[in-house]
Amino acid sequence: MPRRPLLLRLLDALLFSSIWLALAAAAQTAVALRQLPGGFGPAGRHVMGLVFAVTLLTYNLDAVLPFKHRQPAGASGRKAWQRAHRWPLAALAGAAALAGAALLLLDGWLHYLPLLLPLAALALGYSLPLLPWRGRWRAVREVPLLKVFLIAGVWSLVTVELPALALHQPLGSLKWLLLQRFLLVSALAIVFDIRDYSRDNLTGLPTLPVVLGVGGAKTVALGLLAGAVALGLGRGVSPVVVVLPAALAAWVIAVARDTRSDYFFALLADGVLLVQAAAYWL
Repeated sequence: MPRRPLLLRLLDALLFSSIWLALAAAAQTAVALRQLPGGFGPAGRHVMGLVFAVTLLTYNLDAVLPFKHRQPAGASGRKAWQRAHRWPLAALAGAAALAGAALLLLDGWLHYLPLLLPLAALALGYSLPLLPWRGRWRAVREVPLLKVFLIAGVWSLVTVELPALALHQPLGSLKWLLLQRFLLVSALAIVFDIRDYSRDNLTGLPTLPVVLGVGGAKTVALGLLAGAVALGLGRGVSPVVVVLPAALAAWVIAVARDTRSDYFFALLADGVLLVQAAAYWL
């Protein structure tokens, strides 16, 4: 089998190791910091690093779980790549855990543990059986129709609440950004349920596309996206900053299907978050 070109191998590493997604989380955190006084001082930079590290840890931990490597990779290049690079991903998750712990200690975040532990439990519970449901412990993704909104809630709190905590600002000052972020991430999370539609339908996992059909799930996603746009414009954000990334998100939602390539979902669907954050600096 011929060796893949270097640029494609680098792209695979960027996307399938979740570095791209972690950059998106850090960029979304920067958007919140921009709206806080002194947002890009040492505390702000540290919280961006913390969010980057926590995102790397969470998604790579999910990728290297033993039972994931007993499942067939099928046609997924992403899963095949993660299976072939399981130990480097585990090392990356370990390095991210150490970096995150160092940042927590460096900035004296230990007194925030009562607030951070529930977020950590929900993030880890995406794949680990940490939630009681109908007589046994289940992962978040197994709870009917809950996964999308829990993912959006964790993302929103991590990328908006943590900056407010780091700068000792009241969360209320960012409440509308928090809701806007929740709606946007919910809409994009549905796209990834569409990606997994065939597998979830086969296993009987009741995600939104399985319950409502792919068309119905897209309608819900577009409705959530419209709510995010309305909130952004209502907050007085420039229409260019709100509408252009939303147009990209709407296109991604409209053309999403489970036969799309892994690059479509990893590069474009996750990339919407980077585009939206970049638009604030244009």
